[in-house]
Amino acid sequence: MQTTDTGTSQFESAQSRPLGTASQGAPALAPQATFADYKVIRRNGSVVAFEPSKIAIAVTKAFLAVNGGQGAASARVRELVEQLTQSVVRALVRSRPNGGTFHIEDIQDQVELALMRGGEHNVARAYVLYREKRHLERAHSDAPADAQAGAAGINVTDAGVTRPLDMGALRGLIASACEGLGSAVNPDPIVAETVKNLYDGVPMSQVYDSAILAARTMIEKDPAYSQVTARILLHTIRREILGEEVAQGEMQARYAEYFPQFLKRGVEAELLDDKLLQFDLVRLGEALDASRDLQFGYLGLQTLYDRYFLHVDGTRIEMPQAFFMRVAMGLSLNEIDREARAIEFYNVLSSFDFMSSTPTLFNSGTRRSQLSSCYLTTVADDLDGIYEALKENALLSKFAGGLGNDWTRVRALGSHIKGTNGKSQGVVPFLKVVNDTAVAVNQGGKRKGAVCAYLETWHLDIEEFLELRKNTGDDRRRTHDMNTANWIPDLFMKRVMEGTDWTLFSPSTCPDLHDKFGAEFEAAYRGYEDKVARGELKLFKKIPAQQLWRKMLGMLFETGHPWITFKDPCNVRSPQQHVGVVHSSNLCTEITLNTSDAEIAVCNLGSVNLVAHLVKQADGSYALDHDKLKRTVSVAMRMLDNVIDINYYAVAKARNSNLKHRPVGLGIMGFQDCLHLLRTPFSSDAAVEFADRSMEAVCYYAYWASTELSQERGRYSSYRGSLWDRGILPQDTLKLLEEARGGYVEVDMSSSLDWASLRERISVHGMRNSNCIAIAPTATISNIIGVSPCIEPTFQNLFVKSNLSGEFTVVNEYLVRDLKERGLWDEVMVADLKYFDGMLSRIDRIPSDLRAIYATAFEVDPKWLVEAASRRQKWIDQAQSLNIFMAGASGKKLDEIYKLAWLRGLKTTYYLRTMAATHVEKSTVAHGALNAVPSSGDAGGGSAGGAAGGAQGAAGGFGAAGGSSSGALNAAAAEAGIEVDGPVCMMRPGDPGFEECEACQ
Repeated sequence: MQTTDTGTSQFESAQSRPLGTASQGAPALAPQATFADYKVIRRNGSVVAFEPSKIAIAVTKAFLAVNGGQGAASARVRELVEQLTQSVVRALVRSRPNGGTFHIEDIQDQVELALMRGGEHNVARAYVLYREKRHLERAHSDAPADAQAGAAGINVTDAGVTRPLDMGALRGLIASACEGLGSAVNPDPIVAETVKNLYDGVPMSQVYDSAILAARTMIEKDPAYSQVTARILLHTIRREILGEEVAQGEMQARYAEYFPQFLKRGVEAELLDDKLLQFDLVRLGEALDASRDLQFGYLGLQTLYDRYFLHVDGTRIEMPQAFFMRVAMGLSLNEIDREARAIEFYNVLSSFDFMSSTPTLFNSGTRRSQLSSCYLTTVADDLDGIYEALKENALLSKFAGGLGNDWTRVRALGSHIKGTNGKSQGVVPFLKVVNDTAVAVNQGGKRKGAVCAYLETWHLDIEEFLELRKNTGDDRRRTHDMNTANWIPDLFMKRVMEGTDWTLFSPSTCPDLHDKFGAEFEAAYRGYEDKVARGELKLFKKIPAQQLWRKMLGMLFETGHPWITFKDPCNVRSPQQHVGVVHSSNLCTEITLNTSDAEIAVCNLGSVNLVAHLVKQADGSYALDHDKLKRTVSVAMRMLDNVIDINYYAVAKARNSNLKHRPVGLGIMGFQDCLHLLRTPFSSDAAVEFADRSMEAVCYYAYWASTELSQERGRYSSYRGSLWDRGILPQDTLKLLEEARGGYVEVDMSSSLDWASLRERISVHGMRNSNCIAIAPTATISNIIGVSPCIEPTFQNLFVKSNLSGEFTVVNEYLVRDLKERGLWDEVMVADLKYFDGMLSRIDRIPSDLRAIYATAFEVDPKWLVEAASRRQKWIDQAQSLNIFMAGASGKKLDEIYKLAWLRGLKTTYYLRTMAATHVEKSTVAHGALNAVPSSGDAGGGSAGGAAGGAQGAAGGFGAAGGSSSGALNAAAAEAGIEVDGPVCMMRPGDPGFEECEACQ
């Protein structure tokens, strides 16, 4: 019995242990349930408790079958058994985070996968052969049964009543979910898999859950199954909210009946603003379009259900179209014809033409409508100012705001403190407090707070600031949960280019540098260097500019931070430079607004679904639908402008700033989807040209809409003296930047629209908003509508996405369509896509034209990302959230790309995602990612990743190396400019650290 004791020692108390805890440092499994919430269906249909100890026994026996009885005494075997058992349990729990049933076959499948992923191929082979032997033995003794027969003895409990399972109704539900989706979807395997996971006495809610899980497993076979799954989920949502099962054909009438009741219940529950009851609810209820419920894919609808729909005591009260109308009503509270505007806003939201940002979707129409996404602050150089900033961070984060803090004014380590005659500890200890505050104060109870600290490159603490995210060193001077960014002046970049020295100062000895940019900054900075030469300044450090630049890139490579952002383009090109200075960007690096002691910058975000604005031409090709785009942008700008007046402000400085300048940030998403429809590779001049022309159109119509709002509602109060007022549009400011730099600007200046008419209109009517355009990451709202995030290339063509709502298989539907047309979509292709991490370059069957069109992010040369971003930045009055993807990263490549970004006039960059060049062989899904296998055949070592590399990648923000020594080696190589393989990016969209800020999403 030693084998059993050995295998179960870590799982004896598993029945009562919450799944959010773990033994011996194992990763947490799930916060929602305990093992008691899970059952196992045996092959005879009986239901037993879920006992992880039995999995440990099975794994132990598999090892003993290979290693012999002596394996029972092996500490190695015991450790492997525990690790593999934990892996199996985690995989099972992730599939049903709220409890449920597992079929015994599913558990055994997971054991097989765990053994293979763990490299225990001989043990896995023995286990597979044993399963096959038992299967054949059962086949001889038991006749096979179909789904109907299997369901014959099943009774279900529903509202306390036990009755036989109605197989006809279940089959009808699944068949109706497949209607209109083509011959690729088949209800029969979904029905069979659903019934397999049922047992006598099963609650009816679990029957539907089983159907959802069964349909979900089919998504990798065809993307249309995502809609099938969504429709089954939709049925369960309606059943939960309406209290009965309602067919799609009846929903148009039911929506109109339900909608007023929903609003009244929301007000009674003190969730909704009672002003919503003053609308004509009958008119709005009749405007709801039930057919739009069918647009959702599974990921989108599940995300809304889990995180956006209003609930009372855990029960949802909000259905999809009511959700969109609630948001629309909240944004039209101050309109004259509120109903007409609410319907107008509802239509752009529910048709997926435009989507407001997450805080607006969360809170519009509620009693505390915090609708803004981003807040930017500057921190003063005294204790009162520092702790006031911490308090502001906490208050803003509490209501779901993403934060960007400028810390440049805080004096450096060793600076004199007059009040105590002591010396300062510098900025880093305060950043540690900021880090812990962000963790302590979550965003509206829905996600962890998120903040990014900015520091200018001349600050004497910059070298220590670069190391804040390292996993080694004094942990009291590390900020593992906070983002950091370099705020780089052009003078530093010029000295890097020229190979000259750079001087670091404490801001306490040169306080004016913080508020200067361009030529004024250069003159003042050189003046302080002259003081150093004359011996008038004692606290400074002189280093080669290239040395500091290499350290910046080395830390970016090793830890993912600090990000690279450029101070002077943000200021020289700012329409608002007449009333202040841009001291930092925000959490996601797309906002460039002024901050001061009196003003906290605020930005309100939303994004146009660009692919919804392509229209099919007579010849079958696609082109931008300018008429529709203009209509959508006009409505979107009105919605964003309304946010400013309706918004709840937790801090007075934010309210004053927002009402004074009225900035908004209209962005785009679905750019990659557009390229797929246009049959255009991301790595092409045609893609760069489309980026240019599409962004020109969005910006043109946004600026035009702001002039119309100005004509209707009045100019923003600080308009006089702005670049808008002076007749200088964003594209004109590139010349100002070139003049300020004395060159070093290489940007295409072409245009295609009638900008002269817009200039004339602005000169007459002015602008309603100081800033109009900012491209946010859109990771969450793009999931809701099922398109690619913002301006990103396809991450993978097939992958498993993990987020707060669970795990979701994502397949590139455009690729599947093209492969079907060429007869190439089959089980082998699915397996190949899994094996090669969703990349096409090594799948020989795929033609070269499709490989180019469907190249994934790491197959696209990052220079194309920069070139496309440069064309967009020409038109944008703020910035864009630009991730850099790089396979086979090296110091030389990083140096080239980030210098190119500066030369092309980019204002900011965001995450660096890297992948080793030699890391090309892939296996199947593990831990929510397509697991990496190094080409050398060694499992999980060094930069090849494995579990440790993946975990550190999540912590580091972009796939940090799997160990500190490896990370240091890679960083040193990057600093030396040596070609090396970078650490593997094990992160996937939705992993912790991949999408830091959903405020911008």
